[in-house]
Formats: sequence, structure tokens, C-alpha cells
Amino acid sequence: MPTASVEVRRHYSVVEEVAILDAVHGALVVAFAIPPSDRHVRLVVHEPHRFAVSPEQHDPERYTLVTVDCFEGRSLEAKRRLYREVVERLAVVGIDPRDVTITLREGPTENWGVRGGRAACDVDLGFTIEV
Repeated sequence: MPTASVEVRRHYSVVEEVAILDAVHGALVVAFAIPPSDRHVRLVVHEPHRFAVSPEQHDPERYTLVTVDCFEGRSLEAKRRLYREVVERLAVVGIDPRDVTITLREGPTENWGVRGGRAACDVDLGFTIEV
């Protein structure tokens, strides 16, 4: 049940926005082996003056920050696969891998309230966290 936020500095068309969301979700499905229906991805579009980046950034207008919040327990290899999958999939949308930063924030399942306010450690999630 990872949640992902994708922050960008420019406006994209609706088709491009959907493709960006699909790219990040698809990367999570492949890398973390979550069910395809477990989709919690949002896109936040900032005006460039509200989202400062280094002037040395490859293409500041296309800078993209992907933040993933997830349960702890994924292997280093699964995390590496996630990073690769995200940049490869966003490249198809025209976002250069050099313009993508991915942050991963992990927490124990008891820190997540899901399915009607229950601690995630008390429910059958339907997938394995340790991948």
C-alpha cells in the first residue's frame, strides 16, 4: 500500500499527467510486487517560482520529485529496481532521468491506519512486503 507523490514544475496535458501517474504506479507494481489495483499516486503541479531547483539542474522546467511512503521491509534490490523503473518509465513521457529525484520514506506497519482505521499490522494486506 505505498503512496506516491509526484511533484513537477510545469503544466502537462491531461494525457501526459495520466502517463506520469501510470509510470510511477507501474514502477511500484513491478519493483515492490504490489497488486495493480493498489493505486495511491497523486500529482502536484507547482508554479516554477514555488518549486526552486538548482540552477545547475539539467532541465529545471522538467525537474520531477517522486516521494514514496511505504511500509518498511523492502530489500535494497527492490528499492534499486524501483528507482530504475521510475526513471525508465518517466523517460517515455519525456522526462530525462537526470531530472528525476526519488525519495523513499519507510515506516512500520503499525504507523499506518488502513481499511477503516485499523493498524496495517492487524490486517491481511494481500501482498508481501519483504520483496
